[in-house]
Amino acid sequence: MEPDLRELLGELEEFGSANDASTDDRSRRMLNITHDTGVFLALLVKATGSRNVLEIGTSNGYSTLWLADAVGAEGSVTTVEKAPSKIALARQNFARAGLESRIRQVEGDAGDVIRSAGDAGYDFVFLDSDRDQYVGWWSDLRRIVAPGRLIVVDNAISHAHQLVDFTEAVGAAAGYLSSLSPIGNGELVILKEG
Repeated sequence: MEPDLRELLGELEEFGSANDASTDDRSRRMLNITHDTGVFLALLVKATGSRNVLEIGTSNGYSTLWLADAVGAEGSVTTVEKAPSKIALARQNFARAGLESRIRQVEGDAGDVIRSAGDAGYDFVFLDSDRDQYVGWWSDLRRIVAPGRLIVVDNAISHAHQLVDFTEAVGAAAGYLSSLSPIGNGELVILKEG
């Protein structure tokens, strides 16, 4: 990781913490992943050689920058967000990082994006959005992730109560192996066996 990107990520960590401490309005909070989650995501992307990443929940782009750096110059990250103010903030952060050429921002409903995605179109999917929707997206998530590839779900420990139906659906699906990692707020790592 380039020193300038490391510095920007540190700045965004501080901004996110200060911003979130100053408001109870969930729509105005950044709700960024933790630093160690960013490292974990980058490690997974690099170790699996993932090049086509889908992220659901951009916020200010903090997690997107970890992913975009990890995919390398030949990779791309499609990130979905519906809050216009966060999209604009993320766009500025992508430009500051010099990684905008690796990132495709989509403004809209994540469910629509997932339903319209091609079969096996992504080799890494990161979910950090409306957890109550995940179980409804499960059949399409299974379709759009390539065999032998990963889906990673944030907040799997901190908000486990909101993921009960989803984790049960994952556990009941043949051909999927999952493990809960106690990194950050808890990362559920799901492998679509090839």
